[in-house]
Amino acid sequence: MLADAGVQAQATGEATVQGMTIDSRKAEPGCLFVCKGAAFKPQYLGGALDAGAAAYLCDAAAEATLAQAYPQAPHIVTDDVRRAMALLAAVVFDRPDLKIDVVGITGTKGKSTTAYMMRSILIAAGQEPSILGSIDTDDGVEHFESHNTTPEAPDLWRHLANTVEAGRSRMVMEVSSHGLKYDRTLGVRFAIGCFLNIGRDHISPVEHPTFEDYFESKLKLFAQSRTALVNLNSDMADQVLEAAKASEQLVTFGVGRDDADWNAADLAVEPQGIAFTVCTPTGERERIVLGMAGLFNVENALAAVVMSRMLGVTWDDIRAGLAHVRVPGRMEVVRSADGSVVALVDYAHNELSFKTFFSSVKEEYPGRKVIAVFGAPGNKAQERRVTLPRVAAGFADHMIFTEEDPAYERVEDICAEMMASTPAGASAEVICDREAACKRAFDMAFEAENGAVVALLAKGDETRQHRGDEFPEVKSDLAIAREILGSTGEVDA
Repeated sequence: MLADAGVQAQATGEATVQGMTIDSRKAEPGCLFVCKGAAFKPQYLGGALDAGAAAYLCDAAAEATLAQAYPQAPHIVTDDVRRAMALLAAVVFDRPDLKIDVVGITGTKGKSTTAYMMRSILIAAGQEPSILGSIDTDDGVEHFESHNTTPEAPDLWRHLANTVEAGRSRMVMEVSSHGLKYDRTLGVRFAIGCFLNIGRDHISPVEHPTFEDYFESKLKLFAQSRTALVNLNSDMADQVLEAAKASEQLVTFGVGRDDADWNAADLAVEPQGIAFTVCTPTGERERIVLGMAGLFNVENALAAVVMSRMLGVTWDDIRAGLAHVRVPGRMEVVRSADGSVVALVDYAHNELSFKTFFSSVKEEYPGRKVIAVFGAPGNKAQERRVTLPRVAAGFADHMIFTEEDPAYERVEDICAEMMASTPAGASAEVICDREAACKRAFDMAFEAENGAVVALLAKGDETRQHRGDEFPEVKSDLAIAREILGSTGEVDA
C-alpha cells in the first residue's frame, strides 16, 4: 500500500494494531505510535510502549537509536513519516471516510462560518453532523475546543472513525492550507470540496514561503473531492476552476453572478436578518432569510445552501437552519441598553477577512466611532503584523493592539511590530493584557458622542490563549462584551 503511494517502508516484527497516535500521553493498548517531530525524544516511545502501544512508526534516521533502546518492539521504518502515517491511519481506522459524507471547506476566510451554517441546516433536517475546524471538534465521541483547524492525520482519521461509531452519517470540516500541504488530509475522500476564496495569509518562513505555495496547497483539495464547488467571486477564479477539473464534477456559485450555476440575488436587510433569493440551475427561485449580521455572510450562506441541496436537504430545512444559525464568536452582536454602544465579536484575523469585516461595519453602522481590538499570533502568519494595522487604520477611529496566541514570542514584541506598521496619523495604542484592552475600548465607546462600535477581533468565543507550551484558560471576548454590555443590554444570539 505504501509503495503504491511512492512511500518506501520496511516492517520489523509483527503486531496487530488498533488505534494510532503521535502523542505518547494518549497512547492506548494496541495502538501504533508515531515517532515524529523536531521535539521528539526516544523516551516518548518508551512511554507509549509502557502504555501498551503494539508497534511504532519512525523514519530511517531514528531507527538505529530506537531499535537499540527498544529491541523487542515491532516497528515500521519509512522515508516519509508524514505520508506514511496518513496512509496507515486510513487503514488502521478502517476507511471511515467511505462510510460517511465528508464535506471539506477551504478558503482564506469564511470556513468556520460556512461549516457552522451547514451544521445548523443539517440539524434542522433532523441530522447530527460532526464538525471539525478552528472553533470546535465534535465527532459524537469527543467534543472540545480546537487548537488546530485541521489536526494531524492520526487524529483526523480517529475523528472520522468516531463519527461512524457514533452513528452519524456526515462530517463537516474546515480544510486548512497546512492540512493539505503537510498531508494531514492525505487519502481522505471528500464528497464535496468547497473553495470559498483566496487572499494572502500564512506567508512566512515557517509556514508557506510564498503566496504561490499557499494557493497551490489549497488547490490540492480538488484532487480528493468527488464534487468541486467554486465561488466565482474569488480572486484568481480562473486558476481555481482549472484546478477543480481534478474533481469528478464541477459546480459554481456566486453572489450577483448570473453566470454561476447557483446565484444569490436581491439582497435586503430585514428585521429578522439578511434576505436573499437563491437562483438554482433548474430555474427555481427560493427566498432565504439569514439570521446573522454581515452582508458578506450571504456568500457563505449560499455555499452552505448549495452543499445542503447536494446532500438532499429540503428548502424548508435550509430556511429553518439559516434563520436560527449561530456561529460561536462569529459576528456576535452585543448592545448596550440604550443602543449607543455595539460590540461586534468576530474571528476576522487576516487581511481579506479584515477588509470584508470593516467594509460591512462602515456600511451597517454609519456615523459611529469604530474602536478595534486585535493582535497577531506568534511564530506564524507574520505578515499580519504589517497588513492588519494598515487595513484597520482605513476604517477604525482607534486601534488597540493586544495579545492573540503569542506562542513562543513576547506579546510586547508582536505589538511593537504592529505599532511600527501603523500608518502615520492613525490612532493606536498597545495594551498587552487582552481583557484590559477590551475594557479600555468600551470606556472609549461610552464617551463617543454619536455612538460607537467596538470590534473585538480574532479570538471570538475562544477561552484559551496559546502561550508557550500551555493553553491557559482566559475570559473570551464574547464573555467580556456580555459582562460589560449584556447584563443590562441586548444580546443577539
